[in-house]
Amino acid sequence: MQYQAIKTPEQLNRLCDQLAQCDVIGFDTEFVSEDSYRPELCLIQVAADDVLAVIDPYMAGDTTPFWKLLAEEGRTVLAHAAREESRFCFRFSGRPIAGLFDTQLSAGFVGIEYPASLGTLVQRLLNKKLPKGETRTDWRERPLSDAQLDYALQDVTDLRALYDKIRRKIDTLGRQAWVDEETQVFQEKIIRAETQENWRRVSGSSGLRPRQLEMVRQLWLWRESVAQQWDRIPKRVLRDDLIVELARRGSTDLRRIRSIRGMERRNLQSQYENIAAAIQKAIDVPDEQLPQKAKGSRRVVSPMLSQFLSTSIACISRQHRLSPSIVGNAEDVRELLGYELDPKPGDPTPSLLKGWRGEIVGKSFRQLLAGELAIRVADVKEAQPLEFISIDP
Repeated sequence: MQYQAIKTPEQLNRLCDQLAQCDVIGFDTEFVSEDSYRPELCLIQVAADDVLAVIDPYMAGDTTPFWKLLAEEGRTVLAHAAREESRFCFRFSGRPIAGLFDTQLSAGFVGIEYPASLGTLVQRLLNKKLPKGETRTDWRERPLSDAQLDYALQDVTDLRALYDKIRRKIDTLGRQAWVDEETQVFQEKIIRAETQENWRRVSGSSGLRPRQLEMVRQLWLWRESVAQQWDRIPKRVLRDDLIVELARRGSTDLRRIRSIRGMERRNLQSQYENIAAAIQKAIDVPDEQLPQKAKGSRRVVSPMLSQFLSTSIACISRQHRLSPSIVGNAEDVRELLGYELDPKPGDPTPSLLKGWRGEIVGKSFRQLLAGELAIRVADVKEAQPLEFISIDP
């Protein structure tokens, strides 16, 4: 396979100049995320018009010019399952990918299973099979073999053909606005995860009192700082269960901290005083500034109705040629039912009543609840045999 090997800053700048002239750019990355605070970028593969290139970040150095190019408006950027790619773009450019067309996400809007692998889409839409020979490659190792590089490039060489196929289906169904909306939400969630404190995701902390929750928060902030400094995955610095136990005890006594099983790990022994300082910081927070417990899940309103509507999501999806898993799940249904049948002050609008979901799911569910729609068996031979029908008043 003929391609450009980008190994110097000068080569990278020339490549970016070439890509700037392209209306559609497809790309993918190879990274390793098991050992570092953030995923380690190991390779970038690019395909656009007659350009096919592999960027080696270890040799080319700072890849910011490439990511700034992807963040510029005015072109379509193709990627598959672009969660980490979106994170890289935000990390290096401070902005989301502009004009992103995620083939995995977009396929869910034309009735293809979601999430589908790249190999599944290529086989289903292009009638080809992708090779699987290098799935366990350590992309940090150098030099990479020709077989490894060819394997990596296979992730971008079919993106344009997939885009053309999926985009035609989207245009036929008139759903580009839906895809754009979902892509924006997708990237906004990634940016929030990168920029906001996620201490409430510490496992086991939901039942703690406000003061203990503040201790979890301060310990989480300390752990993030140390993980970044040591370039380690945060949970390998201090496990969630140890954070929760430290918060339960709420003691700054070094002996009590040391006595917790699991705290004897060598890397923590030098951090006892810093851990105690984090706990003390939480103790000093005024009562009125303490975090409140997160609202628990609303009680299930009419379990039988909830189960029925959860099943009906597949029916709605079939009629609209959407992948059910991209539309919503049982928790989304429970949220909508509670909002409609047992409203509480300050309730946020459920996801099934917003945007494109509100157009098809929210509207249909409200008609079902009002007795204006019914479900019937349309074809017993179909995998999803049900359909909605209007009821004549």
